[in-house]
Amino acid sequence: MESEKSKILIIGVTGRLGFELAKASLNSLHPTFGLVRDLAFSDPHKSQKLHFLSGAGVTLIKGSLQDEDILIEALKQVDVVICAVSSKQVLEQKLLVSAIKRASCIKRFLPSEFGLDPDRTRISDLDHNFYLRKSEIRRLIEAEGIPYTYVCCNFFTSFFLPSLVQPGRKTPPRDEVSIFGDGTAKAVFVKENDAAAFAINTVDDLRTLNKVVHLRPPGNVYSMNELVDIWEGKIGKPLKRNYITEDELLKKIREMPYPENMELVFIYSAFVKGDQTYFSIDSSGGLEGTQLYPQITYTTISEFLDTLL
Repeated sequence: MESEKSKILIIGVTGRLGFELAKASLNSLHPTFGLVRDLAFSDPHKSQKLHFLSGAGVTLIKGSLQDEDILIEALKQVDVVICAVSSKQVLEQKLLVSAIKRASCIKRFLPSEFGLDPDRTRISDLDHNFYLRKSEIRRLIEAEGIPYTYVCCNFFTSFFLPSLVQPGRKTPPRDEVSIFGDGTAKAVFVKENDAAAFAINTVDDLRTLNKVVHLRPPGNVYSMNELVDIWEGKIGKPLKRNYITEDELLKKIREMPYPENMELVFIYSAFVKGDQTYFSIDSSGGLEGTQLYPQITYTTISEFLDTLL
């Protein structure tokens, strides 16, 4: 019944993931609210999304992460909060955590994560605290005793797959390809709308309370060598493979200015270090989303690559 569904507040509804979260929330019949900054209404692209969401049934609340009083007012209307702000704004969630603590009515908080597990990366000397900031918010949530679910989707398909993990390219190569490291470390790709569907399913699920939910969908976990194999099969010809060693990649990362080098840092983390897949989800105490929700159909890497032909 609809009345049993949690009311969900989504922060960042005009972003790529936030928009998908709002649609997934509505699709699952959750009363859905979006916290929106004033400026968004005057941005043509964002106002178009807001018009769509409002028409589809999302209640829009004007406010921002900087205004604790408005935050508390918004929180008192809902049961669950999902934050989908950009990585640049991760630490701005500190005031939100404080507001959730003060409002004391939130049954579940999903902070802005949705990448790989920040507590399991092994590149802290390279990433300019990108993951440390996410871990800092986790520790704050836990210290305040706020009920949470952390959703780790790893890479979104829109991030590296359109170029077949070739920095600087917008389309997949058809002649030669760069492969980082030995090409055997496996990474995970999930389409944003699929990630949103999995995230929304966790909010009323007691199994996911105070847990990390990882997404490693079968058909979406591949090494660079395997990705190139799949692409070669689709275009019907072999590519010349240029292997870039770990040392060569690290040299490039260190020579390139920040933040331009972050794309290479993410490639190093996933495709050389294997940060997305080196650990067992079960033994880490986490849960795997496709095992929890086998009913969700998702786009596989092969299906996504078909759209690039």
